[in-house]
Amino acid sequence: MDVQQLRKLRPKLRKFLGRFDDCFPRKDTRAHLPVYVSGQLSDIPEKSVEPIAINVGVPVRTLQEFLSQHAWYHDRARDRLQQLVRDEHAGPNSIAVFDETSDVKKGDKTPGVQRQWCGAAGKTENCIVTVHLAYARDGFHCLLDGELFLPEAWSEDRDRCREAGIPDEMVYRPKWVIALELYGRAIANGLHFDWATFDEGYGGKPEFLRELTARGQRFVGEVPRNFMGWVDPPRVVTRPYHKHRRGRGRKVPRLASGSRPARRVDEMLKDPRLRDQPWRRYRIKDGHKGPMIWEVKHLRFHSMGGDGLPGEELHLVVARDVLNPDELKFFVSNAPAGTSVQVMLLVAFSRWRVERCFEDQKGEIGLDQYEGRRYRGLKRHLVLSCISYLFLSRVRQELGGEKPGADGVPGTHGGGGVDPVLMVGPEPAAEAAGADLGGDRPGTTPQRPGAALPHQADASPVARPGHQAD
Repeated sequence: MDVQQLRKLRPKLRKFLGRFDDCFPRKDTRAHLPVYVSGQLSDIPEKSVEPIAINVGVPVRTLQEFLSQHAWYHDRARDRLQQLVRDEHAGPNSIAVFDETSDVKKGDKTPGVQRQWCGAAGKTENCIVTVHLAYARDGFHCLLDGELFLPEAWSEDRDRCREAGIPDEMVYRPKWVIALELYGRAIANGLHFDWATFDEGYGGKPEFLRELTARGQRFVGEVPRNFMGWVDPPRVVTRPYHKHRRGRGRKVPRLASGSRPARRVDEMLKDPRLRDQPWRRYRIKDGHKGPMIWEVKHLRFHSMGGDGLPGEELHLVVARDVLNPDELKFFVSNAPAGTSVQVMLLVAFSRWRVERCFEDQKGEIGLDQYEGRRYRGLKRHLVLSCISYLFLSRVRQELGGEKPGADGVPGTHGGGGVDPVLMVGPEPAAEAAGADLGGDRPGTTPQRPGAALPHQADASPVARPGHQAD
């Protein structure tokens, strides 16, 4: 925002930030909050502490101390943000999106920095990685929480951790464990998610899927092609067996003798039930070069549990890009058996929401521009970036948002948006008959999906030749 826009929004910003007053016990500390947030919302090119402070004439060291030393309750500020989303933006069709982002850093003092895979650079690089939880509903999305991924090398070097202000109780945890911690905090603050989605980095961890199911959370998430399971679950034996009635018996429960081993999901395409199933085309959204069409096959299967035995029954959705048939995506879901493919595709392809949050926060807020050496400062920067972005999102929503771009994707919270997933070509009778969660019945005109369908924006489906709602 430029100076004039910020000046007009100053009363609104003051009122919004006033809801975080009790997170700052001292008045002089509280006064730094609008300075930092206004700096993140401004149009200055660099948004680390130094340029923000210089831009408003505040001593740089004072703002640095506000982040890393002053006494205030950053956890309470995060909880307050989530409560605001719960009270003023929550509703049906909500989606939790788990993802991580990385920021290139120089030196070795930034908490958690080391040479590791950096998605921002597309290669192994000296960077930090943070895990995030986003909230998406209709035309609204924001980041709810974020936490540093602490590499094992850091976790084992406690002197280095203490130098960076990392608490002794904070140790290495896999990213999927951090994601569940973020989810647990949001649920504790009263948020509810109709669906959750994630990429294969999280979907490839069976423990993560089991934990979501145990918490009653429906999900549609991408899994790697080596994800294991059975189309026909093998028989499980629970009776002990002793050869010649001597010696130690075989462990139970176990797969019955002669059972077929679990197969990778990409190998399941050779199963007649998938191999002979025709590919069905769906328009996911309109891209820069025209409609993005994916072909889909669907099957129910049993995933392999951590004990090597058949686990819960899941949906398997195989999707391939029409323009690049070699690009295959595999999604699994614990949704009820009658859930339509249309619903699951819509959730699965909602991951662009968190990518848009990262893009906006780095391009407009300065999420990736933390330059401190203390963990507390980094954590507070993540919280304040979420607060700044929530204000920006609310303003855009109140002002009617941005117009959709050429790809049909709205602005940060545009009033337009992605059409619900549409099917290209004739509607198969079996899918229509079984689509009891938002699907259309045979002989009816295509309508906007019902409450169980997490629509992406407020735009109604557009009638087009050759396109029919599933």
